[in-house]
Amino acid sequence: MPGSISDIRLLLKVNSLPKAANARSVFITGGTGYLGGTLIPVLLERGHRVRALIRSGSTGTLPPGCEIVSGNALDANTYKHLVRPADTFVHLVGVPNPSPSKGTEFRKVDLVSAREAIGAAAELAIQHFVYLSVAHPAPMMKDYIAVRVECERLIQDRHLNATVLRPWYVLGPEHRWPYLLVPFYKLAEWLPFTREAARRLGLVTLRQMVLALAAAVEAPAHGVRVVGVPEIRAANLNLKPGSNSSPVIAG
Repeated sequence: MPGSISDIRLLLKVNSLPKAANARSVFITGGTGYLGGTLIPVLLERGHRVRALIRSGSTGTLPPGCEIVSGNALDANTYKHLVRPADTFVHLVGVPNPSPSKGTEFRKVDLVSAREAIGAAAELAIQHFVYLSVAHPAPMMKDYIAVRVECERLIQDRHLNATVLRPWYVLGPEHRWPYLLVPFYKLAEWLPFTREAARRLGLVTLRQMVLALAAAVEAPAHGVRVVGVPEIRAANLNLKPGSNSSPVIAG
């Protein structure tokens, strides 16, 4: 069930749109997290079948209608036999509340979980892999960015058809302090010499991010395509029935 007023508003928005013409079977890692907990109800509302990985003994909950798969995101051998019949694999596992002090955790959790997921998707010949990366280059969060870039390279090396989304900071419940920076972003986007960096490292809302993920699920990539901040912000315009491709995607 939606956990906040914003979640309810998002579902009302999604409910007002026609259902997706081509329903996907989606396997999600990180489904009980900040993004996954909001994405799953949206995908279900759009008519997709969703299965989500949850570790044994986890206190996390999944919405009604979502199938539960038990396993360890850090070891694909515990779950890869349960990924099928999914045609789409969405990987959202990551250390919560990333900060520069968590470099070791990024390598132990973000890198290992992604490597396992990418390997499983390649072995199973999954049609489409959706990966949550981060905007780069950037002047901070070097360890975090390095891990995400390494994961993007793994996707390329395994020749997956994949959509890579690159937000910088996702505004939402308990993630609101950067709203104070909005005027500075507006100014930076207006000035020619800072415009490109300000747009690449711009803020996106939880609603925009979730709708971008849903749009990616509904528009399988051929090769690897990258979705940056400007395209994430526009994603709500692209949830339409019968679409095999979407302008939300930028090469």
